[in-house]
Amino acid sequence: MTHDVYTVPIRTEPAYDVLVGHGLLEECGMRIRAVASDCRVMIVSDDAVYALYGEKVTRSLEDAGFRTDAYVFPHGEASKSTERLIDLINTLAESGLTRTDLVLALGGGVTGDLAGLAASLYLRGVRLIQIPTTLLAAVDSSVGGKTAVNLPSGKNLCGSFYQPSLVICDCDVFGTLADSVFSDGMAETVKYAVLKDPALFGAMEAFERGGDISGIVAACVQMKNDYIVHDVQDHGERQFLNLGHTPAHAIEKTSGFTVSHGHAVAAGMMIMARAAEKMGISEERFSERLGALLARWDLPLDAPYSAQVLAQAAGADKKRRGSSITLVMPLAIGHCVLYPVQIGQLESVFEAGTR
Repeated sequence: MTHDVYTVPIRTEPAYDVLVGHGLLEECGMRIRAVASDCRVMIVSDDAVYALYGEKVTRSLEDAGFRTDAYVFPHGEASKSTERLIDLINTLAESGLTRTDLVLALGGGVTGDLAGLAASLYLRGVRLIQIPTTLLAAVDSSVGGKTAVNLPSGKNLCGSFYQPSLVICDCDVFGTLADSVFSDGMAETVKYAVLKDPALFGAMEAFERGGDISGIVAACVQMKNDYIVHDVQDHGERQFLNLGHTPAHAIEKTSGFTVSHGHAVAAGMMIMARAAEKMGISEERFSERLGALLARWDLPLDAPYSAQVLAQAAGADKKRRGSSITLVMPLAIGHCVLYPVQIGQLESVFEAGTR
């Protein structure tokens, strides 16, 4: 049985589609056949996600004529490492995967980043399919081609830009997410609304968990396409997608990655919203409205570290260019600007954004 889906075309080079709907895991084999002929598929997944969905995805692939193998690794941010990356690449080589075969990322952001980077490196590139199983991965990391692992010096410092051939987002899987993990994804959806869609922000203020979120996901993916289509490698307009991320990555790094990405982004957006107000560049005072929406999802409104500590950690951010870094300043809901600052100014900006 087929289901109605949103099809969002991502017009990078190469181009691909993001499918958003319900019941898509059962159909993933058929959907993948539309972009790939009979071949081998290496399913890459963490142990928690594979236990939930590995059998269903494997069955759908094999029913569609694909031959499957699986690489299952321990869940958690600690697996987003160079050691795990090399182990995965060695597994691809030992299994005899060829350039006509596929790597399929089944999981959240860690899985998508790890599998994507391995696919970009093995044989100088094999085809990649993304099946995100978290809201955060669906609206953000599975789309746009950013792949990476962490280094001791910071988050996502070893990576590449590598587009998938297809993204399949089954919103049914969000029902199994823990509240905190679902909230991580809500932080990123709020980010898109703050960037350019006041109507989406209003819809999210009315949204209750358990409702149909597929339209919200599709809207976020469409916005991401609009930002990346002319700036795949993050030198211009795509930088807007970093709203809240400079302080967020500093929070993650300082915490030893015990603070999740979405929770860090929520705190980071609040820092930037309050900073824009206190620096006199905000068009409207909206930090309270933003905070109220984030608080509905039990997301933090403050960083657990001082402005000085965050500024020191942000100095190694991958977005740094020489002695400067470009922040994203929210001026109003739906209107943000790129705001370059010297590294030495970060502490004063972060200080303005704390309370």
